Amino acid sequence: MFPTTRVGIIGAGNVAARHAEVLSGFPDVKIAGIADTDLGRAEALASQHGAPAYGGHADLLEAGELDAVYVCVPPFAHGNPEFDVLSCDIPIFVEKPLSLDLATAEKIADELDRRGLPSAVGHHWRYLDILDRARHLLGERPVRLALGHWMDKVPPVGWWLNSAMSGGQTVEQAVHVLDLARLLVGEVAMVHAVPVDGAMDGEVDRATAAVMRFAGGAAGLLATTCLLRGKHRVGLEVCADGISLELSETRLMVDGQELVQDGGRAKELVDRAFIDAVQGKEADVRAPYREALKTHRLALALARSAREREPVMVDG
Repeated sequence: MFPTTRVGIIGAGNVAARHAEVLSGFPDVKIAGIADTDLGRAEALASQHGAPAYGGHADLLEAGELDAVYVCVPPFAHGNPEFDVLSCDIPIFVEKPLSLDLATAEKIADELDRRGLPSAVGHHWRYLDILDRARHLLGERPVRLALGHWMDKVPPVGWWLNSAMSGGQTVEQAVHVLDLARLLVGEVAMVHAVPVDGAMDGEVDRATAAVMRFAGGAAGLLATTCLLRGKHRVGLEVCADGISLELSETRLMVDGQELVQDGGRAKELVDRAFIDAVQGKEADVRAPYREALKTHRLALALARSAREREPVMVDG
């Protein structure tokens, strides 16, 4: 029997609330505090889990001993929370995207390596049971074509349309699809993204089409838009010799006919794996921070290509 793991959460938005709900369902976890720059929001979430609320992450870290911390902040707020948590030698779970820039995320990865602390990033799609099914169906056949989509509405948060705060749709949302592409197809060597004309100065591109060249020779496309009234199509389709597979967060379509529903436990499993790692158990952490950094690097390369209007080589 392991002692109770005391978890602090930085951020009190929707994603933080989801993690708090999952973590509160684990008998060996206690929410030890929730911090947000909006103290009222922190208090509202903390009250649901019998935890104290703090108006900043420094107060949370100073308040008492923590075994792990979740960083669930908007893209523009990453950096200081992670470095402050790591300075206390506390394992860390970071929600995507990792940062607005590559340098910040690389420094965090280096600090994690130096301290040898457990880490995880919220790429919960890696825990979809339909992903295992897709890999089984592909077998040894290499994927030759990948088609990714994130076709949706503007999320209801004030900072999202500001590119200097969200990083844009590819970095903030479609990174899930890119992570799935890396798992099923491999690393990407080159990207060329073309944004739609008409974006206002400082706002995110409302639609982007991108070509990706995978290191193993496969071709890929990514289409994103936030012009719609709701989520229309989000997922990844891959084609190999004699088979096509289309994956979303909830289902797998095989050859456009056979439909397989996911079991719906991915959001629980990603948290359970991290807590197991913190407790020193054998843990199925599928996206530690440095691994997630590879996906983040790809997303930033696509954003850069769209911004500079030219192809970009992706560093390994």
